[in-house]
Amino acid sequence: MKKRYQDLEKRIQTLLADPAHEAHPLRETLADLWQHTNEQLDRLERISDLSDAFAPAAPRRERGLADRFERFGRELRRLAKVMRISDGYQELMRGMNASLKESSSRDPLTNLLNRRALMARLKDLVHPTAGHAGGFVVAMLDVDHFKRINDRYGHEAGDQALIELAEIMRTNVRDTDDVVRWGGEEFLVLLPGVRLGEGEAVIDRMLDAVRRKRLEVDGEQLTLTVSVGMARHQYGEDISTVLRRADRALYLAKQAGRDRVALETEA
Repeated sequence: MKKRYQDLEKRIQTLLADPAHEAHPLRETLADLWQHTNEQLDRLERISDLSDAFAPAAPRRERGLADRFERFGRELRRLAKVMRISDGYQELMRGMNASLKESSSRDPLTNLLNRRALMARLKDLVHPTAGHAGGFVVAMLDVDHFKRINDRYGHEAGDQALIELAEIMRTNVRDTDDVVRWGGEEFLVLLPGVRLGEGEAVIDRMLDAVRRKRLEVDGEQLTLTVSVGMARHQYGEDISTVLRRADRALYLAKQAGRDRVALETEA
């Protein structure tokens, strides 16, 4: 029991001292619960001390000692209950922290990875010890004439179009690829372990699925198209450079008439 309490105390003190949990909605509750637990433990120690003090006079105080031991048993049961509640709160906090971490890396509209999560992923891929000898390709996508949808049908229709587009993209890439909402109507697909031509084949399949999709808006059927710029990361190149090259290729795709893929091959 003592070791379990010491382990519990260490875990709780670590949680309460972590600045990342400062604004957690359950932090104050856990602190109050732990204070209450310690107060109960102090009471138990005082009862135990009293029991030891009365031990020599047990023949004369047998009844009173029995009453104290009964109370002691009740306190132990209460303490066990408090510890179970505390364990439950800790498990709840771990679950909430995991959920908060997951939500902080997701775009709230499309549930795709967000820019923050992408940058962390890119840092892993460009690091020389990351073990990605096959390199990676960045595809930057922009929905063609998206402003017309917002202007004609409203932003709610535009949001719905982005949600459906995100689902199409997610289901038409490989399991190893990452699909990210870069901002507004711009998306980014990260394709690790491929060369530029192989990555282009993946994106072509995805764009074909986008073209086949019909969106129902105010009784009308809309077809979306997407322009894409692609660049393959080169050895020693930093993240901002490969993103700029993908963005430059995207500009070329738009200039060439949209609804197509353009490749940027030079750093």
